[in-house]
Amino acid sequence: MAATLEHPTGAPERTRRVVADDPAHIDRWFDRATLTAGIVVLVLLVLVGVFLLLRSRQAFSEVGIFNFLTHQGFRTDTHPPKVGVLGLLSGTVIVAVIALTIALPFGVIVALFITEYASIRVRKYLTTLVDLLAAVPSLIFGIWGAYYLSAQVVPLEQWIGLHFSWVPFLQIDQGAKLVGSQFIAGLVVALMVLPITASVIRETFAQTPPGEKEAALALGSTRWGMIRSVVLPYGRGGIVGGAMLGLGRALGETIAVRFILGGVPNASFKILENGGSTVAGFIATRAGGDTFTVSALMAAGLVLFGMTLATNMIASVVVARSRSGAGVEL
Repeated sequence: MAATLEHPTGAPERTRRVVADDPAHIDRWFDRATLTAGIVVLVLLVLVGVFLLLRSRQAFSEVGIFNFLTHQGFRTDTHPPKVGVLGLLSGTVIVAVIALTIALPFGVIVALFITEYASIRVRKYLTTLVDLLAAVPSLIFGIWGAYYLSAQVVPLEQWIGLHFSWVPFLQIDQGAKLVGSQFIAGLVVALMVLPITASVIRETFAQTPPGEKEAALALGSTRWGMIRSVVLPYGRGGIVGGAMLGLGRALGETIAVRFILGGVPNASFKILENGGSTVAGFIATRAGGDTFTVSALMAAGLVLFGMTLATNMIASVVVARSRSGAGVEL
């Protein structure tokens, strides 16, 4: 209780208590441990970037950075070698965009159901179930997608190609193979992206101020009206951040894409047909070889490393600057 002094008139006069911030011994050790862990992560990140840069110098000096970024094909057995990452980058972006287009709406729906509709008991089970999806190895997703899902999705691809042939990237050539397409790869990666996207969005929706939700309901709004006018606007930053984190996850997926796509390093913009590859999947396919091949693969990995790092940094900035960013840890 604050100390009091006797006023000349007889009324007690309050004095301000000075609160000293004196953390306990265990708190100081915890602060140091977390700071050390953060520094170690940053150092490892820098070391990975430096390692890729040093190992890719031979490819960059032989081909040129501009030519490597603007050409497609991967022939290291010619003189001069013809290697470029443009075709692989286009496949990487296409698969990631397909995955995000599928995963983001489902992530928002799952997050809304868990936070606004499900009972407390059901909410715990659904949260655990969604988080367990992230624990399934990508190898399992790749085998399942290549040997089971591909054959099941072919009729859907045929239907899309028949009814939406007026869209250039949804056209199907006569006699084209539909197994091993970028659409199937994107569908599999979407299942792998869904847990992280739904988790970030769910955490954001859960931070919505209860007073604002209750005020909307008190003014006669329906539950959906309250969600549309309060929850979704509040969680906009979390939705964008979750989408971009999911995009970063999709850009770097390796094993699952390696099983589904054939590893062709040329751009393919017909997503329903067989063809195309991603940077990570192609590196897994061509790992090893002579010194120059390894250097070229390291250069491709460096480009993917920079792209993924930039995506995650942008996501963190977007969430931190949003109204809901205070309650979300990325």
